[in-house]
Amino acid sequence: MCGRFAYFGNGFFGYESLQLPEPPFFESFNITPSQSILALRTSPESSTIEWTRLHWGLVPFWSKSDKTKFPLINARAEGIETKPSFRSPFRHRRCIIPASGFYEWLHKDGAKQPFFIQPAGGGHFALAGLWEHWQGTDGAVIESCAIITTTANSLMATIHDRMPVILTNENLPAWIDPGTIKEDLLSMLHPCPESMLEAYPVSSRVNNPRNNDSGCIARLD
Repeated sequence: MCGRFAYFGNGFFGYESLQLPEPPFFESFNITPSQSILALRTSPESSTIEWTRLHWGLVPFWSKSDKTKFPLINARAEGIETKPSFRSPFRHRRCIIPASGFYEWLHKDGAKQPFFIQPAGGGHFALAGLWEHWQGTDGAVIESCAIITTTANSLMATIHDRMPVILTNENLPAWIDPGTIKEDLLSMLHPCPESMLEAYPVSSRVNNPRNNDSGCIARLD
């Protein structure tokens, strides 16, 4: 799964391929579920590509409440095109979530060691996401999202069995193009090459959502 990530540096991997200006400033070293996060999508009103803020934890459009029993922060790639909560946004409402890196916890000998996984050589990831529009009977509107996950590559498998889908620069335009066919979309939902990642242990400071500074990503000796 992907339950914590970070975004800093006001940049975005591959945004040049979409001919966009840099995203608006947004910085957090400890992004947690239910927070408002930065995302890139095709606007449903103008069909232009836009930056927006989305609630992390997808609320299906058919849900009777904006609260779900289990927050849908992740969407498993396997069978995503048929699952009731995800099949419509997968077909019509996809987004890209920029990240400087994400956290995962290694469970060993009864302890949990957090790791920070970042792009090898620096920069930013482009995480594949889905977004949804929910409106309550009282007129309240929530636009929310989930990060798509897949099986771990060989590097991530030493820490956890799942990882977020990381899009390549070449796939960015097609991912948020409403006209991209299902078969092409599904072909993007695979683990990225191990060479794209660097992982290192960090302190347990990240376990507390109140800690949100560069100390969260500091490498342990």
